Amino acid sequence: MNEEILRGVRDFSERHLIPQRSLLDSREEAPLPLYKEFTETGLANWWLPQEHGGRGLSLVDGVDIVNELSYGDAGAAFTLFISILGSTMVELYGSDALKEAHLTPMGKNGSFCATLGSEQIAGSELANIETTVSRSGDELVLSGEKYFSTNSGFADFLVVLARSSGNADSYGAVVVPRDTPGVRVVKRWDMIGLRSSGTYQVSLDGCRVPVGNALAGPGLRLLEIGLNASRILIATTALGIARRIRDLCLEYARDKRLRGAPLAEHPVFAAKLGQMEMQIDVMRSHCRAAALDFDEIRSAPDAAARFARLGTLKSAVTAKMFCGQAGWQVADVGSQMFGGLGYTNESPIGKLVRDMRYVSIVEGGDDVLRELVYRRYVVPEGRRS
Repeated sequence: MNEEILRGVRDFSERHLIPQRSLLDSREEAPLPLYKEFTETGLANWWLPQEHGGRGLSLVDGVDIVNELSYGDAGAAFTLFISILGSTMVELYGSDALKEAHLTPMGKNGSFCATLGSEQIAGSELANIETTVSRSGDELVLSGEKYFSTNSGFADFLVVLARSSGNADSYGAVVVPRDTPGVRVVKRWDMIGLRSSGTYQVSLDGCRVPVGNALAGPGLRLLEIGLNASRILIATTALGIARRIRDLCLEYARDKRLRGAPLAEHPVFAAKLGQMEMQIDVMRSHCRAAALDFDEIRSAPDAAARFARLGTLKSAVTAKMFCGQAGWQVADVGSQMFGGLGYTNESPIGKLVRDMRYVSIVEGGDDVLRELVYRRYVVPEGRRS
């Protein structure tokens, strides 16, 4: 990572995120003016190819960027990177015209996209989604109710997962401009953590888009591929939060006294911080290794075909699982170090604990991903489903 770029991200985090904890942990609407400030750094949608107005940075670079952003605020980091899920699907499997129409404005303006997969009844079993897509002449018509979708309230376009109305076993991924008639935001969810992000429930009622807005390939497989990038960056937010917790504990221990001496000199405290540092180091290594796996495929001339064969990358799933669990252990120990203060809103530690919890919930809870790892990578190859 270019050190000048990294300094710019750190500066944004220090000036715009860390000092605004109250705003970023409020139940107000997503702080879009703040995100516009990030656009001024020239790093918005940093992963988009240069031909579409992005910086063309690698996912390894993205790990460094998200690490610094989530040190300041994980909700802001999530908002600023989660468009990578939908844009990766469009970049790999959209037509040239579709990419020019949607990715290029996104790169130029520093704007957002959203992916609509989750539904109330389907839960984690997306094969049970009830949103449908049908063809009507030269148009596709989509109808359904989508439950959790981050950024959809202010996105330029949506990538919608839908079941074919003519074939219950066929799924598609379709690009729907946010201002398409029939798209309606039902509500913004009141989240426990990551309150500076915006996650919405969205209704689609007879939304019509050109047939060319469909991505090439089975929708659920394309979603798997997009999730590789976003899961790695979600794992990285745990790294940034954990680093912030470690530093807050060190700061607290300089002034807090125990048995007549600073807490920082107590061997039990030292052991706990040593454990944290070990976990942080392994989290960083795993995130970077998973990102390298993704980048190696992404840089190949046949990247779309290779991703289509592989689907979910093992390292992306295990990074998210491990970082969510290790990060939660760091958060638990850190909050206990603050005693009663750690269970109040007076200290930032309570917010960090709530923010950390999301890592093991979104884009596949740990139990869902454990079962996925078992089926895909533990069961002998000839018996895998």
